[in-house]
Amino acid sequence: MAIKSFRPVTPTLRYRSNVSYDQITTDEPHKPLLVPKKRTSGRNNRGIITVRHRGGGEKRFIRIIDFKRNKINIPGIVETIEYDPNRTAFIALIKYLDGERRYILATTNMKVGQKIISGPDADITEGNCMPLSRIPAGTQVHNIELREKKGGQVVRSAGSYATILAKEGNMVQLKFPSSEIRNVHQACMATIGQVSNPENMNVVLGSAGRKRHMGIRPRVRGVAMNPVDHPMGGGEGKTSGGGHPVSPWGQKAKGLKTRKARKQSSKYIVRRRSK
Repeated sequence: MAIKSFRPVTPTLRYRSNVSYDQITTDEPHKPLLVPKKRTSGRNNRGIITVRHRGGGEKRFIRIIDFKRNKINIPGIVETIEYDPNRTAFIALIKYLDGERRYILATTNMKVGQKIISGPDADITEGNCMPLSRIPAGTQVHNIELREKKGGQVVRSAGSYATILAKEGNMVQLKFPSSEIRNVHQACMATIGQVSNPENMNVVLGSAGRKRHMGIRPRVRGVAMNPVDHPMGGGEGKTSGGGHPVSPWGQKAKGLKTRKARKQSSKYIVRRRSK
């Protein structure tokens, strides 16, 4: 898949780029699997903003994605590959032999008509889902469970994949996109292949309006604020006061480790991600 650029007939188009969307086969989603997405604009149930710079944007529907892949030993066929406004990856509509349709994350080389299946006896082919114990070392996987039968939680964004390094006892060592190496139980499910739309990381929005369409409002630098509004605000001229960059509530913004020292899952980390 290639990156599409534009002729600079306007200043906005000079740097703008987009994915070519060659893999997508339809622009009409499967309506029974759509749910309206309510806008919260970053506010909690008390109306207080807990996530800043959110609001506006295009209206969206949530596509119900099957992250569990629990249709065991029931073959399915890829009907369509579609765009999902709620994620960077593309999604695929699967029609199973029993007539049920479900959305899954599309892989890089997935095509309409391709057969997929979930289960311990599935072939090692792209799009199939099976326990980590049945996948050989060196295989690229995505949509990985961290707890058995909970559904895929990690490695789901565009172009991402984890690599199976080794197996020891009932644990499997995985190297994640962050270069972290972690042990995951062998009974957890994973899907073969790399997530679709790997060129998404190279897209340049090119205009402020395109950012607003995504529901992201403008950010203001802390140094441009007044002292009452931000710890880094104020001063004569352009100055940050010589202090360390911090959040509006004073927490250090660079280098501060926020992970809990005694987090229960720390024992599964073999090597932490590189800086």
